[in-house]
Amino acid sequence: MTINPDLQGRSYPAAEVYDVGREKIREFARAVKATHPAHFDVDAATALGHPDLVAPPTFAIIIAQRADAQLIEDPEAGIDFTRVVHADQRFTHHRPIFAGDRLVAELHVDGVRAMGGGAMLTTRSEIFALDAAGGREQVTTTTSSILVRGEGQ
Repeated sequence: MTINPDLQGRSYPAAEVYDVGREKIREFARAVKATHPAHFDVDAATALGHPDLVAPPTFAIIIAQRADAQLIEDPEAGIDFTRVVHADQRFTHHRPIFAGDRLVAELHVDGVRAMGGGAMLTTRSEIFALDAAGGREQVTTTTSSILVRGEGQ
């Protein structure tokens, strides 16, 4: 199956809420070898002016990948995940992610470029924190490029 070129410009709305917990931050920090005390100790984080534990900068990938799943699972996209190679990932942080944040992500397909029998897709996830009143605060923008290899590649 080939990649649908009409994906470019498509957006996927924010889906389920991701609740950022202290232990999730600690586990991620351990996994990526982020050793700053503000990832593990509430007192260390608040001493730096944070409201709670602060997540390592790449923690946003968890929420971005949940948004990416909507595209990968979209039958109209024509993406065979077994043929996907992750080419690039970038983060623009508007503010840190903290324990207690309730995050959602909107996914935008910014580019689809045919390459041989495959395609390069560029996506952008806009990650927002929800407040108690239902308002949204922009937290992080992630940009990802994936190569979907064509048959026989």
